[in-house]
Order: sequence, then C-alpha cells, then structure tokens
Amino acid sequence: MVGNDAPTIVSQEEWLSARMELLVREKELTRELEALRVERRRLPWAPVEKSYVFEDTDRKRTLADLFDGRSQLAIYHFMLAPGSDYICKGCAFLCDHVDAARQHFERADLSFAAVSRAPIAQIDAVKRRMGWTFKWVSSHGSDFNYDFGVSFTEAQIAAGKQLYNFGTSSYLGPDLPGASIFVKDNADRIYHTYSTYTRGLELLAGAFNWLDLVPKGRNEVGGTMSWVRLHDQYETRHSADSGCCS
Repeated sequence: MVGNDAPTIVSQEEWLSARMELLVREKELTRELEALRVERRRLPWAPVEKSYVFEDTDRKRTLADLFDGRSQLAIYHFMLAPGSDYICKGCAFLCDHVDAARQHFERADLSFAAVSRAPIAQIDAVKRRMGWTFKWVSSHGSDFNYDFGVSFTEAQIAAGKQLYNFGTSSYLGPDLPGASIFVKDNADRIYHTYSTYTRGLELLAGAFNWLDLVPKGRNEVGGTMSWVRLHDQYETRHSADSGCCS
C-alpha cells in the first residue's frame, strides 16, 4: 500500500492504456526540460576576478588548479563548518553519487571538487570515513563560500533578510549547500556560468530518480529526506515499513 491509498488493480490492457496516457505527458515534460537545458547552457558568463586559494591535503591550490587540465569545473559546496562534528546527511547523500559519475564526466571535459570552510584535517577525516576519492578542499579563511552564496556572517543571519538561493529563500545559516559551475578559456581566464541551491541540487542525486519511479516515491513519511542517513549509519536491513502492498 502506498500511504493510505489502496492501489487500483486493473487488467494489463487497462494498465497499458493508462501508461500510454502518462507517456504523452512524460514526453511533453522531456521536451520542456531539454529546452530549459539549452537555456541554461546559454546563460552569460561572469569573469571570476578574485584569486581564490584553497588548502588541499598536500599543498595549496588555486581555483585554476582545480580544473585539473580540463576546461570545465563543477564545485559542490559541502556543508562542513569549522570545528563542527556535524556532517550534513543531504550533502553526503549527494556526494555518494560523485565517484561513480566522475569517471564518466571527466572524459567529457568536466572536473569536480567539493569545497567546505572546515580546515583540511577535518575534511580529510570525513572523506576517509565515507570512503570518497574525489577532490575536496578547504576554503577556510577565504571569501569563496561567501561570494558564491553558501556561507553567511552572523550579522547577515541576525538581519533576517532573504539572501540564500538568489534571495528567494528565508533560510540562513553559517554554511548551506549549493553547486557552482566554472569554465576556463584558452587564455586561462575563469568564468562563473551557473549556480544552484536548495531543490535545484536534486538533479545531482540519481537515487531520487530511481525512487521517483516506484509506488512509494521518495518515501519521506517523516519529512523531507527523513530516511536518509550517512551511508555507514544504515542498518543492515531497512526496518521501516517494508511492505509496499501489505
């Protein structure tokens, strides 16, 4: 059973008719999404004027270094605050997808790095625990997180203005999640081409796309992402309401 609604049981012929009706809507949405993706790729570029420097495990790295010889760079702004032992489960859920995906998009001229304000020792400890191999650097002491809309000062938070997600969200905190895209041209000039926050990040979480195919959907009976844990905190077997049709 899905929620409190009993499933409708029909013949295969009736199911096929309903499925074909939905397929028409799916195709319409696919065409709309493709048009949106074209618009996204056509957004203007903003030059990155500041020289950002990050702390890596072995040495300091510039924003240009993070491109790793490619012309495009995806940055995930991971919520990991200096001195805090809290690991954002949403950020971790999304980053669990990265290592498998990047073996493909690196061949398509796209590099990836996560960035947090936490010191590199704190980052490395989380990275080892989670078993991730993607690059994850510290922006501690720089303006990077603030300039790209994922970190906010105590004064900004106290003022209570809508600043997050391009001023459309009233939620504020010292560190919030996001993703930003950068491009480097043949003259090594770097440009900011795109950023997304809040539900815009869902497109990076492939597990959601699988869950959206099934009757229970994302199964968020206890609230948004209520069942999500760090992947080393899941029980061996899922203990929540496991029966779809019981």
